[in-house]
Amino acid sequence: MSNKILIISQNFYPEVGSAGNRIKNLYLQLKKNDHDVDVLTTEPTYPNKNIYTDDHFWDDEELNTDQNINRIKVSNKTYSRRILNRLFYYLKIAFKMLFFIIKDKQKYDVVLVTSPPIFIGFVGLIAKYRYRSKLILDVRDLWPDSLVGVGVFDYKIVIKVLKWLEKKLYKGSDEIIVNSEGFIQYITENAQINRDDISFIPNAANKSELASTIHHREEEFNVIYVGNIGMAQDVDILIKVAKELEQHHIHLNVIGYGVNQKEFVNECKVKRLTNITVKKPVSRKDCLNLMAEHQVGIVTLNNSNVFQTVLPGKVIDYMICGVPIVASVSGLSKRTIERANVGFVSEDRNVSDMVNYILLLKNNPDLRRKVSENGKAFVKDHFLWEKNIKKILELVRVKKQSHIGLSSYESNKINKVGRK
Repeated sequence: MSNKILIISQNFYPEVGSAGNRIKNLYLQLKKNDHDVDVLTTEPTYPNKNIYTDDHFWDDEELNTDQNINRIKVSNKTYSRRILNRLFYYLKIAFKMLFFIIKDKQKYDVVLVTSPPIFIGFVGLIAKYRYRSKLILDVRDLWPDSLVGVGVFDYKIVIKVLKWLEKKLYKGSDEIIVNSEGFIQYITENAQINRDDISFIPNAANKSELASTIHHREEEFNVIYVGNIGMAQDVDILIKVAKELEQHHIHLNVIGYGVNQKEFVNECKVKRLTNITVKKPVSRKDCLNLMAEHQVGIVTLNNSNVFQTVLPGKVIDYMICGVPIVASVSGLSKRTIERANVGFVSEDRNVSDMVNYILLLKNNPDLRRKVSENGKAFVKDHFLWEKNIKKILELVRVKKQSHIGLSSYESNKINKVGRK
């Protein structure tokens, strides 16, 4: 049965990064399964609004002309390193979205909102009552713990308020989906949410992405780092690895963005590293093709407890492209890489170990090919949107109105109670 669904997200196509790609795929998959879906989002701003003046990023003509995508205009903003500045920026966007919802005359059976930022989550909570609909909360990161985890935010009063808001948001949601299994225990214990109300739906690839990535150039050996160079990533380790790779005449390509990107580039210049090429962000399609030309992909995360529960999107993207992984991570990321047998992990973040793993892959083409095959196979089994969307389809299923004056979701709850 088709339902009318509103997706609320600060990040969406054509933005780079896992968040925009995740919501784009949720939108497209729901539409393919005959649901009537609208999106409330912003103009693309992450990591910098200016880059989207390049038509290169707008590579999906169907989405470019889609009248169901409503975009809130935002100031020409570059993401700030100062957390308080960023929080005020998020609040401004949330208020603009609330104003849109208050004026909106549409009716929706389901509101699906994604967080962080946590303020956008609360836009979804208000939309639930505005439209009298079912609320599905998509949790992509644990706020405010991730702010504390990056080590630059220690405003205890603000943290206390955000923790209170976080709990209210979890309790106000009818269903919760998470992109990391590591979030489930945290949510059940800290917000007393029933485990049955939380579903694990990871970031994923679609079948066309898995089929379209080109084969590696085996006559070369290059290493790549893709994605955010921010406060959660360990920039120092990346620089140290690059320095040691230079001694082995191994080139490192970086397709990076984020608040620490300039610092990374400047530090490479100071150390006079000639084996690094830093490239500007590109569209997801081009990025996957660039990744697939490399023989090793690097992943780094800061050694903070909150990141024990995180699985970076680049881990899945490397698997999509069949790129063996060398990582300095722990927790869920480490377990996933080792379970899938798609690379090697230095849990204690030992740079020499990481470089030795890279050399091991360089000197063993058969091992490299095996690890590459493992990655693509693991994606087919666990990280395909065409499979994972089935759970979302169950969650958005809402019986149509059968009680006068009630929303379809309220009516459905009454029917459930009546059957008990």
